[in-house]
This record gives sequence, structure tokens and C-alpha cells, in this order.
Amino acid sequence: MTSDEDPFHDCELDPEAILGTHTFEGVLFTDETETPVNVLTGETPAHSQATVEEAKEFAASIDTETPQIALPASVESQIETQSNPYTAAAFFHFKATGSLERHRAYHAAYESDAFAVDFEADYESGDLTITVERTDEA
Repeated sequence: MTSDEDPFHDCELDPEAILGTHTFEGVLFTDETETPVNVLTGETPAHSQATVEEAKEFAASIDTETPQIALPASVESQIETQSNPYTAAAFFHFKATGSLERHRAYHAAYESDAFAVDFEADYESGDLTITVERTDEA
């Protein structure tokens, strides 16, 4: 297989690092996601009040071929940009998987016909579970 045919040719990790099922705990937007509080009023600003359903709908509305998930936005970004408490990202985003190396490996597997990649986003617990299998084993 030439490097052009190998979906992992630009990855630091090989497929073995992501094969199987991996759960990333507490990475998704949940009803418990931290929001800023106005110290003068004790209230959360309107732009930071959101439900999981709104976050899931927002992530699903992103026009892309790669499935999106809702990740929590930092309190700092909510304050600085007056943005929602969530943001959308590809399900294998490094903020969810914990590293750019994993992000690249999951992306390579997702784009390759040699792998079947599935994920489950549990917005109640905040956990993201990604399963990768070789297609000849599936």
C-alpha cells in the first residue's frame, strides 16, 4: 500500500490505537455545563441559557458530511463573545477525544472505506463513545 492509499499516512497514531470502543467521559454539552453568572444580579445571562435539545439541534443543523456533536463552550468565550454555552464540532474533535493525534486518527478512519466508525453521544452523562472496526471484520 502506498502512502497515498494509506489513510493513516499523516497520522501520529496507527489504527491499532483507535480500534475498538473508547468512551470519552464528560466531554459533551449537558444540562450541568458551567455557565457564567452575573455577580451583581446572581443570574445567568440570557445568551448562556440553553437546553441540551437546543444544543443537539444546533449541532445537527451544521451543513457538513461529518456528523457533529455539541461541546460545551468555555465560560470565558460565553462572556467575551456573548455566545451560547455550546458549540458544534465533528464527533472526533480533539476537544472531545483529548488529543490532536486521536482527532487525526479518527478522522482518517472515518474517511477510509477500510474502517467502520460509529459513535454515540450521551448528552445526559456527557459521555461520547466511538467505535472503530476494520470493515473486513465488521
